[in-house]
Amino acid sequence: HFQIVVAALIAVNFGLTGQGTFSKTYADLVVFFICIYVSAFAWSWGPLGWLVPSEIFPLEIRSAGQSINVSVNLLFTFIIAQVFLSMLCHMKFGLFFFFAAFVGLMTAFIYYFLPETKNIPIEEMEQVWKDHKFWGKVIRDEDEKDIEMS
Repeated sequence: HFQIVVAALIAVNFGLTGQGTFSKTYADLVVFFICIYVSAFAWSWGPLGWLVPSEIFPLEIRSAGQSINVSVNLLFTFIIAQVFLSMLCHMKFGLFFFFAAFVGLMTAFIYYFLPETKNIPIEEMEQVWKDHKFWGKVIRDEDEKDIEMS
């Protein structure tokens, strides 16, 4: 929500042309909402990219899965850092709506596609995936794989 507030505050002053000025008080207000957004992200979505993979991988592949997760996370952080200013120049305040849309997509993905792992031992994670309404259709038992291969 705070990204949308930031986008609206910037849009009011700069519009689609990107021409305008901020008073010091108005700039402080924009910076305040950016800080609130960053703080809220750090307490909510930020750690999930590290926490969720550590809980969902079975023990046998956890270290490999986490190393892939770290690599992909750092790669996309690098890409975003490289293109952010260019995107800001072209999209102006729309960039904040762009990232807010991704927060919405992440919320939907987590809600529909990730199972609850609270109080579930890591040894039972494979069964959690098999019982999930979506992933249960994708994951097959070892016995079913053996039958199909014969």
